[in-house]
Amino acid sequence: MEKMQFLALIQAYTGVGIGLMIGLGAAGACIGVGIMCSRFLEGAARQPEMIPALQAKVFLLLGLIDASFIIGVGLAMLFAFGNPLLAVIK
Repeated sequence: MEKMQFLALIQAYTGVGIGLMIGLGAAGACIGVGIMCSRFLEGAARQPEMIPALQAKVFLLLGLIDASFIIGVGLAMLFAFGNPLLAVIK
């Protein structure tokens, strides 16, 4: 294969990988947040006196779940704009 074909192939596979990283990361974060918040509401309905303690933990975990998704988006942007795989071919 020619050099240009290798570059095009790497960019195509990188695009597919970026789409999977962002799409699956967003789906996983949304599902995780939904499950966690539903369990919080169940716990709050069963024991209303535990709401302040549970609420602090829910907000902490919401931040951690969203942070993991943002890290995935950052890695996807690294591959989108500064692809280290293209340096191997040049």
